[in-house]
Amino acid sequence: VVSTQSTGRSNIFKPVMDLLDRLKSAVSDAPDFPRPGILFKDIMPIFQDPKLVADTCAALVKEVLSIGKPDVIIGIEARGFLIGPIMAQQMDVPFVAIRKKGKLPRECYTVKYEKEYGVDEFDMQTDALSAGQKVVVVDDLLATGGTLEAAAKLCDMAKADVMAHCVMFELDFLKGRERLEHPVLSLVRY
Repeated sequence: VVSTQSTGRSNIFKPVMDLLDRLKSAVSDAPDFPRPGILFKDIMPIFQDPKLVADTCAALVKEVLSIGKPDVIIGIEARGFLIGPIMAQQMDVPFVAIRKKGKLPRECYTVKYEKEYGVDEFDMQTDALSAGQKVVVVDDLLATGGTLEAAAKLCDMAKADVMAHCVMFELDFLKGRERLEHPVLSLVRY
């Protein structure tokens, strides 16, 4: 960005934070949430900045397309629902939701999984994917990998092919990437 001082004598170049810095600065830490010992990364402030959301989704789409175009984007409840549909729309592919157990009508595949602070179950409708479809699983954050691993298992049940997991943030120190069978695309790694 070029700015002319009011005196008109010179231009001052102001550095523009790149996307990764903008993302990092938008995230707030919530210590001891949802239980003591957990440092929760609150991404909700990102969604107060429409330009940041657009730039983030565009960057994630670019990462995905670098390995090929998927047939479907899978979004994990709940924050995968915030970016997944935007990404799917930008790539002109369908969006499929993975939800907490009991939230979807009709017949579902179900998987139980462990996450960093408890056990949960996910559902995906049995008619949501077709055998052989190439999918990318989208969520906000990779921590221990339990959530993404469970999503991949649901895709396996539908005989779909997981191309990659795609997240905005990755917590390297929890080594979640190591438990996943598929590549991980992430923008910010802590």
